[in-house]
Amino acid sequence: MNKKYHIGADEIPVFFSTDDNYIPFLDVALASLIENASKEYKYRIIVLNTGLEPDNIAKIKLRERPGFAIDFIDMSEDLKEIKSRFKNVYHFSIVTYYRLFIASLFPDCDKIVYLDCDLVILGDVSELYHTDLGDAIFAAAPEQFVRNTPEFRVYAEKALGVDPDGYVNAGVLVLSLEQFRKNEIEKKFIKLITEYDFDLLDPDQAYLNYLCDGKIRVLPNGWNKEPMPLSCEGKKNIVHYALYKKPWQYDDVIDGEYFWEYAESSPFCEVIRRRRASFGEKERAKSEAMASEILVHADRIVASDHTFLKLLKDR
Repeated sequence: MNKKYHIGADEIPVFFSTDDNYIPFLDVALASLIENASKEYKYRIIVLNTGLEPDNIAKIKLRERPGFAIDFIDMSEDLKEIKSRFKNVYHFSIVTYYRLFIASLFPDCDKIVYLDCDLVILGDVSELYHTDLGDAIFAAAPEQFVRNTPEFRVYAEKALGVDPDGYVNAGVLVLSLEQFRKNEIEKKFIKLITEYDFDLLDPDQAYLNYLCDGKIRVLPNGWNKEPMPLSCEGKKNIVHYALYKKPWQYDDVIDGEYFWEYAESSPFCEVIRRRRASFGEKERAKSEAMASEILVHADRIVASDHTFLKLLKDR
């Protein structure tokens, strides 16, 4: 990383990554975060990107208010050499990789919260930030789809070499940048992505689970509740639309009402409504075919000789 950035010692840093396609959903997430965050603290919201439309940035900046500052960091120059190694996989965009470089971008910062854009925060993000990490590299909630889907359980265990019951979702992280640097996670990630071309279902998430295995604090799923018919552990603090069915595409998404509660007041509301209206039978069929293909793909990866477990077990 060529550029270095700083965060005030009295600010809670909350990171997002986005492209223009997900800007409307970032706005919804921010609206929910600001409404429910404790006003006892100051927050610095940092949006990692590689180029956004100025009008979109201006609309997001409208969310700023006393105690909530929003900065945009364009990572184009820093990532131009390695960006070609990043893969778009299914509904994952390459922006998902940006979280892996925060420790280098902010060398004076020791702890941050990272959030995906496709979620709504119903609890107090400062409470999440103050999670005691001990010596863990990060804290995260279980990946509920992996835990409850046989094909994905085998994928985690046989392809990645990670216990599926300990596999976590990387869309909500309390990240110790100090431990991230100490354990050289960014360096190890760059080495793996440079030397190998792994076929993965969940790109950066797989790397984080593999590289940090044994050094992850598992949070209750109430801090990252996926839209599945599962009980919520503790208070429902964050609902995360992590699966292929998004509330701006489908009407029957579990907990989708929380998304629309905040989308109604967003300056992007009409854009979101148009996207919902344009998501018809053809798009739905394509989306559901992709969901079926993911399960077949999981089996294909497990059967391959080119997996984390088979190629890296002696490293």
